[in-house]
Amino acid sequence: MNEKKWPVMLLAAGGVTGALAVLLTVFGNPANMGICVACFIRDTAGALGLHSAATVQYLRPEIAGFIGGAFILSLARREFRASGGSAPLLRFFISVFVIIGALVFLGCPLRMVLRLAGGDMNALVGLAGFVSGIALGSVMLKRGFSLGRAHDQPRVSGFMMPALAVALLVFLLVRPAFIRFSETGPGSMHAPALLALAAGLVVGGIAQTSRMCMAGGFRDMILIKNPSMLLVYAAVFAAALIGNLLTGRVHVGFAGQPIAHNDFVWNFLGMALAGYGSVLLGGCPLRQTIMAGEGSADGAVCVLGLLVGAAISHNFGLAASPAGVPLNGQIACVTGFVVLTCIALLNSNGSRKGAVKA
Repeated sequence: MNEKKWPVMLLAAGGVTGALAVLLTVFGNPANMGICVACFIRDTAGALGLHSAATVQYLRPEIAGFIGGAFILSLARREFRASGGSAPLLRFFISVFVIIGALVFLGCPLRMVLRLAGGDMNALVGLAGFVSGIALGSVMLKRGFSLGRAHDQPRVSGFMMPALAVALLVFLLVRPAFIRFSETGPGSMHAPALLALAAGLVVGGIAQTSRMCMAGGFRDMILIKNPSMLLVYAAVFAAALIGNLLTGRVHVGFAGQPIAHNDFVWNFLGMALAGYGSVLLGGCPLRQTIMAGEGSADGAVCVLGLLVGAAISHNFGLAASPAGVPLNGQIACVTGFVVLTCIALLNSNGSRKGAVKA
């Protein structure tokens, strides 16, 4: 991509994403959750019967849109490439802990910014944790951490996640008996399916084109002093803030925020774990979803890890609620730091420096 055009592309990508997030809340998505990869994957896991939390079960068409938009644009730009094989099992387990951290905080990095644009000051605590986790991951990258290179795979491998996205859309349309849908709670709150799918396709396409990544901005700033990706944060925040102000959706404070808790310690540590794992993976949950649409089996493994991690979070009582973070969730979050650190240290050569490209 032209270096001079990239900042403009990032601003446009972030602005469109923030605006669409507000639009989706206006038409039915939960407040401050117009777009949240972690929450949408959690709801999808519930709809597929992978967990039994009745209030968070819905086949979010935005997820299919993210994958489909990236797939279509990567084909059109001749960037689609079936690849993979970069430590898949490690990627899977890192992804499990990334979404455990996100569900302790109650949102992915993108929702963190959207929550802040809605006046949720708990997101500032989450942002501090996210940056701290990215800094810790960057230390590991400087020590030589790497999951290895991806290699070319059979072309059909790259089509598997787009095919799965289509299958999910069919399930949403047909509503077979084995698919579950919430009647109350966040899972019952959703924008019209066609609007949600269209928004997902747009975000997927612009994310593929711009390479936007919510972890990449601070990682690049720490490692190579390049602030360009931070423009995404500014653009998402500005667009969402303007949209929220115009629609009366800004409520400043810590208490009583929608689908959030105000336990500072676990807001910080939850997002720190998500940031730490995202750096080790080479991208945030949104970036992994986009990579899956571009043909990356490594990205697909991460998405499946997020799906299983979301199921584990609710099956074992790890996920937070507005009442706070349960003890199981606290233990799992701390365990995540230990596991990720062991993985990072055991996959470092102690001398190689550099970042995993997102």
